[in-house]
Amino acid sequence: MQSTLRTAVISAAAATLCALTATLAVLAVSRPSILVTAPSASVATTPTLSPGVVTGGDAIVAKKPDLAIVYVGVESKENTASAAQQDLAGKASKLIARAKALGIPDKDINTAGYFVGANYVSDGNIAGYRAAEQLVLKWHNVDSIGKTLDALIQEGGATQISIGFMLADPKAAQAEARTQAIADARSRAQAMASAAGVKLGKVLRVSDLSSYGFRSQTYDVAGAAPASTQVPVGQLDVQVSVEVDFAIDA
Repeated sequence: MQSTLRTAVISAAAATLCALTATLAVLAVSRPSILVTAPSASVATTPTLSPGVVTGGDAIVAKKPDLAIVYVGVESKENTASAAQQDLAGKASKLIARAKALGIPDKDINTAGYFVGANYVSDGNIAGYRAAEQLVLKWHNVDSIGKTLDALIQEGGATQISIGFMLADPKAAQAEARTQAIADARSRAQAMASAAGVKLGKVLRVSDLSSYGFRSQTYDVAGAAPASTQVPVGQLDVQVSVEVDFAIDA
């Protein structure tokens, strides 16, 4: 009886072992393989720089301005906001009518700012109301700008006025300055190439680094005297900066 029981136990253990072996075999087949390799040294690559000469060039072209930008305003102070606004409307209408009478077309008359608000005193209380309006006018005859300012103040009733000058179309002056800036860059590159004992080649790249700005004097006129206002126009400086890359010939 014990021999039979021992045989049964051994047979059951063998069967269990076979089943476990089969299960492990199935798992081994179904499990994805993982390949582990030692990291290989990568070949370092360094960018190859083409031989060349990189220089900058600058140029300034002076031109007489042909456009005046006039900032002109009126204001009113009354006990109520409504009264200040109504009074301002009359003053602004008079100023705009005078500007048009000077020959400024509607397209060159724009509103730059409009304000209605309370006037506060040091203790925080309201001491009346203030209304203000500012216009931007374009005046193309810069040589007569002094008389124009007199008319806007003395006849138009303007209480705030300032002006600045510019070119109506600066592209021609910018193109002239750009040509000179590139020539300046070439001259510098040639000097560098000669000093280095190499021959300057063709242009590879040109970059425009300028913001195309120009310096202009701004005048602030608080009030014109009975005599004609004198406003010198002067000249504008149109400045251009470039960067030019040249090749080096063998």
